[in-house]
Amino acid sequence: MGKQPAKITLSPSRDIPFDQLVLSQSNVRRIKAGVSIPELADDIARRTLLQSLNVRPVLDEDGAETGMFEVPAGGRRYRALELLVKQKRLARTALVPCIVKAASTDISAEEDSYAENAVREQLHPLDQFRAMQAMIDKGSAAEDIAAHFGVTPAVVRQRLKLASVAPALCEIYADDGMTLEQLMAFTVSDDHARQEQVWEMLAHSFNKSAAYIRQRLTENSVRVADKRVRFVTIDAYVAAGGGVMRDLFEDDDGGWLTDPALLDTLVADKLREAGETIAAEGWKWVATAVDMPWPVTNGHREISGTEVVMSDDEQTRLAALQSEAEEIEAQWADEREVPQDIYDRLDAINAEIGKLVDRSLVFDGADMALAGVFVSIERDGSLCVERGYVRPEDEPATGSDAIDGEPDAVDGAVGSDAQTGSQTSGAAAIEDEDEVDEGLKPLPDRLVADLTAWRTLALQDALAQSPATAFAAVLHALVLQTCYFASRESCLQIAVHDVSFANPPSGLRDSAPARSLAERARYWEDRLPEADADLWAALLAMDGDDQAALFAHCASLAVNAQCEIVPKYDNGRVSKHSIERRLAHSHILANAVGLDLVAAGWRPTVDGYFRSVTKPRILADVAEARGEQFAGMIDHLKKGDMAREAERLLEDAQWLPEPLRTPPAHDLDTDDAGDDALPAFLDEDESAYAIAAE
Repeated sequence: MGKQPAKITLSPSRDIPFDQLVLSQSNVRRIKAGVSIPELADDIARRTLLQSLNVRPVLDEDGAETGMFEVPAGGRRYRALELLVKQKRLARTALVPCIVKAASTDISAEEDSYAENAVREQLHPLDQFRAMQAMIDKGSAAEDIAAHFGVTPAVVRQRLKLASVAPALCEIYADDGMTLEQLMAFTVSDDHARQEQVWEMLAHSFNKSAAYIRQRLTENSVRVADKRVRFVTIDAYVAAGGGVMRDLFEDDDGGWLTDPALLDTLVADKLREAGETIAAEGWKWVATAVDMPWPVTNGHREISGTEVVMSDDEQTRLAALQSEAEEIEAQWADEREVPQDIYDRLDAINAEIGKLVDRSLVFDGADMALAGVFVSIERDGSLCVERGYVRPEDEPATGSDAIDGEPDAVDGAVGSDAQTGSQTSGAAAIEDEDEVDEGLKPLPDRLVADLTAWRTLALQDALAQSPATAFAAVLHALVLQTCYFASRESCLQIAVHDVSFANPPSGLRDSAPARSLAERARYWEDRLPEADADLWAALLAMDGDDQAALFAHCASLAVNAQCEIVPKYDNGRVSKHSIERRLAHSHILANAVGLDLVAAGWRPTVDGYFRSVTKPRILADVAEARGEQFAGMIDHLKKGDMAREAERLLEDAQWLPEPLRTPPAHDLDTDDAGDDALPAFLDEDESAYAIAAE
């Protein structure tokens, strides 16, 4: 029979008066770390001592106990108690719970001190989160918990948010099945079922990053930075019962709205109210939409109004603001560091000056009875009101016919699709689509028309910034009309026609090239005289650079590089041959001005591209832009998920679909170009080209 191992004997515990304790020089902790002594003292005063001191008897020269005890392990607790005694919050003779180690032990005091500080396991982060949640459940406030543990309330709220993730995912995190960054990403949504669904999706995805998790959890929501949200305000949305998701761990620009349908209802109601208010001014009609189509004012005659004269008080205020701005700029002109409040004040001054200088217009009542107003939403969420447009059917008839000037009810027909929120349209159309892969098909003609409409605006903008090329382009048109049997009905004729797009894509007016063109048009509108009789003298007074810039601007508006849809029957306004020749010349022009659509702001998005093409086309595009391995990562997805993944993968790839590409100049052989020299996206059988994306 084997010998039984000896039973261990634990060191006894005693309550020792504080004045019989001294700090041992064997304590290995020399460097300050963690909670400071005053904070630890406050914590002990609140909840008393949670852990006993480790002490040993102090021996005299003969090896006898002196009645004093040294503290080799627990030095910070000793110093905190010492501070409480100095503050007279603790009696010098107060009993302190201690574990008394025998003086004759073979284990050194330094070893005990090291073991107490090193041989211990930190609390798992999930246990920290749950502990704080338990404190909240028992009535503690986040601010109180933060004060007790020396952290900020924001940190407490973050940990509480982590504790609210689906229990199944918390257990996976506890078993090291996911990273803390991934767990943090799941806090964006409070929907446990959706959280678990996204986690299951990650098992089949190459991308398991926290950013991807956030993207999937917020894909059916609307950013607070969206112009529709700015228009109705987040407070109005929340007051109506809408929910907001926030990311406590990342900059989220205010979060995401979880009820797009409610947002669209609020936007439509507020637009309607704004339209009714404007209609009460006496206009014949008012059209409202989140986004007006491009160009909504084509075919309308614009009436002129009289600018409201600035009052004496307004002129005085304007002068005071300008003087204050000049003083601030002079005071801080030579300073390297300017306080933020100075910048804020200058911004406020400029904003107020802008409101004073931007005068409203007063229109004649008779004109208002014929004209109407377009009301939409600007990018910053403000109301965009374009007054004074007469529809062709409302023009006064000649003779004795009169036009009823009674204002109609608010007309929301224009852009009515946008009233429901154009940014959410099309999402449902691709979710349930179950395609049969039948090989790579040509791009649908509607998509080609949409893409080349975008390219037309970008090319117009690029040409407007290249006066020399604009001169050459117009000269080319003049030579065609004068040397190639063009009509000679007057001594000199050149026609610049405004370009209108057939079925323009939504949001075209809000694209970067459109905004640049509109800003340039406003600039020249402010510089040119109001009366056309004064125009000739104004043009002669300009220097060569101004004349060239104005020439380029006017020439750019005549550019049409859109691949329009050719009618099936030979009775349309465009032919396939004319479009082919137009596109061929647009490539020459694009090379001359250095057109860069990526720099102009075009990106392949779900709504702008991927929802209009087939799954094989999406995979082919991703393979071309990023490689076959990236296409293989999404080939198992449904079309809706595939389109969203493709948008993410190609976001920074600087990839363009075929209709947006400009062939290199050396590939454009105009001498040999004939009917067969077509762009690749048109070089298909005509019947195949007409097949739309499934």
